[in-house]
Formats: sequence, structure tokens, C-alpha cells
Amino acid sequence: MNQDLVDEIDDLIDLLTKSGFFSTEEITEILEDQFIYYDIDFNDYSIPSNDFNNKNFSSLEQTFKKLAEKSIIAVHNCGYDFKEGVNDIYELYVHLVNNEYSCDGFCFYTFEDVEEAIEENILKLTFGDFQRNEDKSLEIGELVYQQLTDAGFEVEWDKTVNSPVEIINFIWDKKYCEDKDYEIEGAYDLFTGVINEK
Repeated sequence: MNQDLVDEIDDLIDLLTKSGFFSTEEITEILEDQFIYYDIDFNDYSIPSNDFNNKNFSSLEQTFKKLAEKSIIAVHNCGYDFKEGVNDIYELYVHLVNNEYSCDGFCFYTFEDVEEAIEENILKLTFGDFQRNEDKSLEIGELVYQQLTDAGFEVEWDKTVNSPVEIINFIWDKKYCEDKDYEIEGAYDLFTGVINEK
């Protein structure tokens, strides 16, 4: 195996581990899919567990819960990139509507955003209104900005609808937890649970 391939595999293992969203078994499956054309037995690889403490991520989770209380559906690790994230959020919206729930808007970050948070200490949050109403989207952006600020995060946003709300100087510290769902399944459970408590 050449060194470039070794480095690529090591970097992906490091990223997936630090993200805190995947079990060792899931990381092995992702590696097998990613490098399917190479004859590599990833069962021989030692996949470390991260030793993060969840301090910042717990605050982010609490903020997402507060957004749900204000009828904003907020999703952790929503798709790989922006396009996939938008597709996933609208799929979730349809599922909510079909089950007779209503929400005012959305907020999410993708796996690419997680990667940037790990490498650059900036977490970008996409927000919007499902009907693509610009004034409503700006209201949602203001709400997301305010909730993050109230949670003690350092937040930047240029107050325009096409720019994400950014948490800066953000240390990504999510520890893997097998008992919790994230992505659209976890967001659905959180949102409906909050609504049903009202």
C-alpha cells in the first residue's frame, strides 16, 4: 500500500472518530465502502474511540432543543454536504407534515461543516423557511443567532438570508454515544417529543 493511500485512510479514520457520530463498526463499514476498489481488510485496523467531553456539543444540543420549542426543526449532521442537507431537511419536513406536525423553519449543519469545525474551529449553520420566504427566513436566522448567543457561543452572521450563522472559536468535542440518534431520525424524535410535551 502506497503512503498516500495510508495517509488518506488514516485521515478519514481520524475525522470519523473525532466527529463522534459513528461507532467503530460504522467507521469500518464507511472505510470498506470508500476504499472498495482496494484489497484492504479493515477489520485489522485499530479504530480508536475519542476521548472528548461533550461540553460544547451538549450546549449545542440544548440550543437545538430550545429551537424545537420555538417550532424550528434543527438537525445535527444533516447529510454530507449542503445539497444533501437541503434534500434531507425537506424529506424530514414532508414526514412531519404527513404526521400532522407543523414547523416554522429549519436549521442544520452537514458532515462537511463538522469537518470544518474539527479543522478550523468554525461551525456553520444553515437556516431557512420551508416556503422560501425571505423575510421569514431572516426571522429564523435571527432566532438561531440569538439562541446560540444566549447559550454563550461566539457567533457571527452578516444578517443576510444566503449566509450561514457561524459559531467561531468552536471546539468540536462530541463523544460518540450509542444510545442517541442524530441526523434526521434524531431531529424528528426531538422535535415531536418537544411538541408532544406542550
